Amino acid sequence: MAGVPTSVVAASGLVAGYGVARWTKKRPLGGLALAAAGAVAAKGWQEKAGTKAAAALSGAYVAAFAGSHPLAKKIGAWPSVFAVAGGVALASWAVADRRG
Repeated sequence: MAGVPTSVVAASGLVAGYGVARWTKKRPLGGLALAAAGAVAAKGWQEKAGTKAAAALSGAYVAAFAGSHPLAKKIGAWPSVFAVAGGVALASWAVADRRG
């Protein structure tokens, strides 16, 4: 997968998923954005770092989405989304993108 780094795709998917759900007031649309970006990122992770890394990063992506909800109760919705997106971006860069 050439072009956009997987770290950017994954972080953007988390941010866009929340943004779409919030602004349209239609959670399924946000879920669609989240899932589409996750699928693109997973393909890139697999191509760049292999199947095991892609599975681990996909798990981190889903865990970040799930973890953003309880975190939002403590720090607010947008700060939570940006925090988990940053965490996923960092993990994605460390495992897949920095390799070249």
